[in-house]
Amino acid sequence: MAGVEDVRVRPILFINGVLLIILSLSMVLPMLSDFYFGYDDWKVFFACIIVTAFFGGALVLSSAGQDFSLSIREAFLLAVSSWILLAGFAALPFWFSSLKLTVADSFFEAMSGLSTTGATILSSPQDAPAGILLWRAMLQWLGGIGVIVLSVSLLPFLNIGGMQIFRSEYSDSEKVFPRTMQLVSNLFTLYLGLTVLCALSYMASGFEIFDAVAHSMTTISTGGFSTFNHAFSDLHNPGAEFTAILFMVLGSLPFVLYLKALRGRPAPLFRDGQVHWFLFFILACSIVVAVQLYRVDGLQGSEALRVSLFHTVSIITGTGYYTTNFSAWGGVSLAVLFFLMALGGCSGSSASGIKIFRFQILYAVAKTQMGKLMYPHGVFIPYYARKPVPPSVPASVMSFFFLFALSFSVIAILLSLTGLDLVTSLSASAACLSNVGPGFGPIVGPYGSYAPLSDGAKWVLSFAMLLGRLEIFTVLILLTPYFWKH
Repeated sequence: MAGVEDVRVRPILFINGVLLIILSLSMVLPMLSDFYFGYDDWKVFFACIIVTAFFGGALVLSSAGQDFSLSIREAFLLAVSSWILLAGFAALPFWFSSLKLTVADSFFEAMSGLSTTGATILSSPQDAPAGILLWRAMLQWLGGIGVIVLSVSLLPFLNIGGMQIFRSEYSDSEKVFPRTMQLVSNLFTLYLGLTVLCALSYMASGFEIFDAVAHSMTTISTGGFSTFNHAFSDLHNPGAEFTAILFMVLGSLPFVLYLKALRGRPAPLFRDGQVHWFLFFILACSIVVAVQLYRVDGLQGSEALRVSLFHTVSIITGTGYYTTNFSAWGGVSLAVLFFLMALGGCSGSSASGIKIFRFQILYAVAKTQMGKLMYPHGVFIPYYARKPVPPSVPASVMSFFFLFALSFSVIAILLSLTGLDLVTSLSASAACLSNVGPGFGPIVGPYGSYAPLSDGAKWVLSFAMLLGRLEIFTVLILLTPYFWKH
């Protein structure tokens, strides 16, 4: 039987080394930003560049000349190890900065950035050095493109939570772009183009260049880090809000469909069932919340709809922006937002959560089961995208739902053991596992931060962010004896 001795470590180390070198190069812009604005933290970034590049280069040089075709076990190890390693080195500028953060705080902030969660321990971001603010935004931007590439090139072939249903779709894309690297290159170019367009839109709405660039990176990545103390709540800028709504939605749609549209095939983008369901949930939930805001909170019709639409899009995409303290809304609105936290966006995007396609498959299976109850001798087959669902997919999807619920419960219990109240424990668990960011209540709600939590709670939530971002199975399978023994 194959075992742990068959796992080749050198290709994994080589790829991690390349990623560390890219991360070190990414630190140049925050360093220059601090130098330009007169912050001494540019020296911290300079030192972190040297350290990160040294370790990355050492891994590359010591592991070069290997066969880079990865087995399934090696792919799992690569996905998890790269995210943890990158978060560890990305935490160095936070740890050594003038903010004087602890190790737990620094790793939490870095993991929140790379996982595009947006949970923060900074209660006053505006007081932070410019380089740190830009570094937070860049981490989310890098994490966003990383998630898109992962969901397109790796997860469908690892049979993660029903993702195997997209194998044929992405194979079609690979016929257009024969090599994986070309597909990644096209995705990166598209991602960069949308970011630039978003930044220009923010500038047109009145943002300064620095704020526009930072927010464009955290919007298109559906991350949610802001350079302002209370995100959009103190701006009173409808133009900026609608810009955020538009690009949060664009960041949550399947990027492969954008590539098809740019190559003269726009029909799949408008016919895709995920897109239809996603937009339907946004519209329906926005109306429900708007009615609640109008009746209970006394907001005017147009204002209630604008506030409702902004927060509905922000939560379902996992971005976590806010214009008001939504945790103080009524029960119906909170219930809708809590559901949207778990729901998430489309597969193949930078959005987080369970993902729309899994709810579609669950609906198709449930519909099939009801048909069998009515007509026991009938033949009923669940369909997705007008094609029969492969037999392995429903079990994978239902397993994902089970593990998501189990992980949410365990994380909430662990948080409660650190002394947190029920609302904070439940909402922090959901917000970090779903990679949304802000939860409910005065501590982790929109107007709070995760700083008051104990170091133990921050490590638990850092693991929750990793778990949610890598689709649960990718992480948990490494903790099973079966992975190492067979």
